[in-house]
Amino acid sequence: MRHLTATSRRRRLGATRTCASWAGCSPRPSTTSRAVRGTRRRPSTAVRRRSAPSSHLVALLRRYEAWHRRCGPGSPLFGEAVEHLRSGRNAARSECQYAVWTPFNGLGNRMLALASTFLYALLTDRVLLVHAPQEFDGLFCEPFPGSSWTLPAGFPIADFDATFTMLSPTSYKNMKKAGTINGGDRVNVTAEGLPAYVFLDLIQSYTDAAFCEADQRVLAKFNWMVVKSDVYFATALFLMPAYRRELARLFPEKEAAFHHLARYLFHPSNDVWGIVRQFYEAYLAGADERVGLQVRVFQEVPVPFETMYGQIMRCLEQEGLLPKVALAQQNAAAARNTSAVPPPDGRKTKVTSILVTSLSPEYYERIRGVYHANWTETGDYVVVHQPSHDGVQHTEARGHNQRALAEIYLLSFCDRIVTTAVSTFGYVAHGLAGVRSWVLLRSPSPETPAEPACVRSSTVEPCMQAAPRQMCGAAKGSDIGGLAPYVRHCEDVHGGVKLFS
Repeated sequence: MRHLTATSRRRRLGATRTCASWAGCSPRPSTTSRAVRGTRRRPSTAVRRRSAPSSHLVALLRRYEAWHRRCGPGSPLFGEAVEHLRSGRNAARSECQYAVWTPFNGLGNRMLALASTFLYALLTDRVLLVHAPQEFDGLFCEPFPGSSWTLPAGFPIADFDATFTMLSPTSYKNMKKAGTINGGDRVNVTAEGLPAYVFLDLIQSYTDAAFCEADQRVLAKFNWMVVKSDVYFATALFLMPAYRRELARLFPEKEAAFHHLARYLFHPSNDVWGIVRQFYEAYLAGADERVGLQVRVFQEVPVPFETMYGQIMRCLEQEGLLPKVALAQQNAAAARNTSAVPPPDGRKTKVTSILVTSLSPEYYERIRGVYHANWTETGDYVVVHQPSHDGVQHTEARGHNQRALAEIYLLSFCDRIVTTAVSTFGYVAHGLAGVRSWVLLRSPSPETPAEPACVRSSTVEPCMQAAPRQMCGAAKGSDIGGLAPYVRHCEDVHGGVKLFS
C-alpha cells in the first residue's frame, strides 16, 4: 500500500525552496516538484489531465515570492504602507501595493475567490494578504516561503464584516455612483486625491463592477485594495484585453488555470491532513478504483430524498461509473454458491470504493445497503464510505471547515468524481484533481426529476456562476459566453461561464 505523505500535499511548482514551520504545519521539504515521487496509486489516465505548469507561470511565481518577502508583513516596506493606511491617505508613490482578501460564504466559495484574488494580484503587481477570521484559522499552511499572507495583529482595519458591506462608501461601485471618482475613459483622479483604500465588491450580485480597463486604471492608483467575493471571477480576467496576452503565456492550457493556482496556493494544515491521510489509508488506498460522489441539496430547491437518490443511481448506471446490481435470479444463485457470479475471463475481482460526501447520511446508507445486499453483474465488489455528516453547514465553525476541507481533498484523490450542480465545494474538488466531473443537474422543481440525470463537464475549470452582465468593449446585449473561443456557458448555470481548452 502506498501512503499519502506531507510531501505530496506540498508539491510546489518549479524551483527548490525551504522555509520555516508555521503554526499547525510541518516544515516544507527542500525539494523540487520533479523530485517529488508519487505517494498514492496513480489515477486512471483516461479521466485525469496531466498538465505541467508553464515555465512562464513558474518564473512569475518565483518573482512573486521574492516580492512578497520584500513587501509582506514584518518588512520595513509593509510598516511604511500600514502607516500611510493608518493616516487615512493614499500615497502618491508607494513601492508596494496590496490586495487584501476577506472571506464570504462557504468554504468552496472562499477557495474559488481566494484563488481568483491571487491571480488578480499576480496580474496587477500586488501583494496578496488574507484577513483570516477565527473559523479560517487552522485550515491552511502559509503558501509563500519566508513570509506570511496573514494580516498581523494591530492592522488599522479591525471590523471587516461591518466595514465592507454593499453600502460601504469606500466600495468602488458606490464611489462611481456618488461621482467621487470617474471610471470612464477619461480618468480624472490622482493618487493623492483618493481614499486610503478601495473596497472591490465582487460578490455574486456585483461582478460587473470593475472589469473595464478604464476601471482598472483607476484601481491601479490605490495602494490598498480589499477584495470580497464568493465567485470564481478569474474567468472574467481572461476576457479583458489588458490581461489576455499575459494570461495566454501563464496558462497555455486555459482550463488548467484553477488547477495550477489551487495546487500552488492551498496546503492543508497538519490537522486537516491527518484526517485525509487516516481516512484514505483506511478505506480508499486498497481499492482498484475510487469514485467520489458529492451530494448537496440546496434550500432554494429542496429536492426530496427519493428523487435525488434516484437521480444519483441513474447517473451512476447510465454513465457506467459503477457495476450494475445483479438480477434477482443471479442473487439467488449467488446465495447458494458464492462462485455463481465470477468475474468474466477469469480476471481478478475488482474492488471499487465509493466516497460519499454529504451533509446527510441517508445517501451513503441507501447506496451501501444496495451493494451490501446484492451481487454485481460482473462479480466485482463495491464498498461505500462516508467520512462525516454534519447535518447542516456551519461555515462559522472551525471543526466543520476542517472536515469539509479534508473531504474536498479526499474527493480530489478519486479517479472519477460526480458532483452536484452549482456546488462550489464540487468545483474545488474536481479542479484540484484536474478531472472533468459528472454533474448532477438541478431538478426544474422539487417534484420533477432532472433529465438527463447528469452530464460530463466540458472542462476542469470551475464555473463563474455570476458572470458580468456585459464586458466593456462588447456590443450591448452580446452573449458573454461567445466573446472568446475559450469561454462557454456552464452546464449547471446557464448564465455562468467557464474556461476550456
